[in-house]
Amino acid sequence: MTPHPIDVRYGIVGAGMMGVEHIHNINHLPGAVVTAIADPHPPSQAAAVAAAEHDVTVFDDHRHLLESGRCDAVVVATPNMTHVDVLGDVLGTDHHVLVEKPLCTTVADCQQVIGQAATHDGVVWVGLEYRYMPPVRQLIDEVHAGAVGAVRMVSVREHRFPFLVKVNDWNRFSHNTGGTLVEKCCHFFDLMNLIVGVRPVQVYASGGQDVNHLDEIYDGRRSDILDNAFVIVDYPGGVRALLDLCMFAEATLHHEELSVVGDTGKVEAVLPQSEFRRGRRGEHWMGQVEVEPVSDPTVLFEGFHHGSSFLEHQGFLDAIRTGTEPAVTLDDGLWSVAVGAAAHRSIDEGRPVTLAEVIDQPGT
Repeated sequence: MTPHPIDVRYGIVGAGMMGVEHIHNINHLPGAVVTAIADPHPPSQAAAVAAAEHDVTVFDDHRHLLESGRCDAVVVATPNMTHVDVLGDVLGTDHHVLVEKPLCTTVADCQQVIGQAATHDGVVWVGLEYRYMPPVRQLIDEVHAGAVGAVRMVSVREHRFPFLVKVNDWNRFSHNTGGTLVEKCCHFFDLMNLIVGVRPVQVYASGGQDVNHLDEIYDGRRSDILDNAFVIVDYPGGVRALLDLCMFAEATLHHEELSVVGDTGKVEAVLPQSEFRRGRRGEHWMGQVEVEPVSDPTVLFEGFHHGSSFLEHQGFLDAIRTGTEPAVTLDDGLWSVAVGAAAHRSIDEGRPVTLAEVIDQPGT
């Protein structure tokens, strides 16, 4: 078979766990190649070089990578609190960019990036890959096709393991991550926003740090990241969504469950079993719904996220080649962060918080 000619060269900015995951995905994209990495941490550099299938140029500073002429596109997978500055540098060039979630740690920083991108010619894509998990994508498609009628309730449950160890344990502090409900849960708030199809108006949350990292102290500061929460998100017209998060629940059967209920039925997606369930009122009863396994034969690398990162990269690469708009925009990234920020404020202040309190909404 004749190999696909290389037409898009990638630079990886941030070569930690997710940076290496992106390299593996790009390795499986015909016509794409990783040509450079930038990371100041030698063990991360070594891991990225080992993952790449071609010779790569290694930089300690992302600005040198951007100046090198070695890349057409970059993937930003640096620690969350660095995104705003790294993106500011990237958006001053003509590189296409995929930035890992969360877009930034604060709403203000997200809005700054959006302003900087207004005159940028390249594709700017936010890495909210949960949209692309095969059973989740089927759920979204069926809901938008009317499978449950008018959407009334969305529920996301993630019961999982604690945060993983990162370089210098940067993810143990909310000022670095944006807080758990931004860092981890922007994925779920993005799904809620996408499914409902309108902007949220109010958030009420209850949560705490009750089990994980309680004895971890760094330079005299104790870890302060939440490990559990309930978050209710209200939308116009009385539609509501719920997040049930627990990060000390690795002793579980289902890692993630997503359900949408409308006036004519209910659909569910379950992970890691990659299962989709469909129930129609008047036709099905409790325990007697349609259940089907879901997979995507086009996924060439499954990775950590059930093939969703590969599908995300396919979309990003297609947008680069065709000059089309990104499917996951900076605005999507902003609103996913805004819901998380509102949830943290709600917990801190013990009250419902409107989105208008945390995000500037011109024209609304």
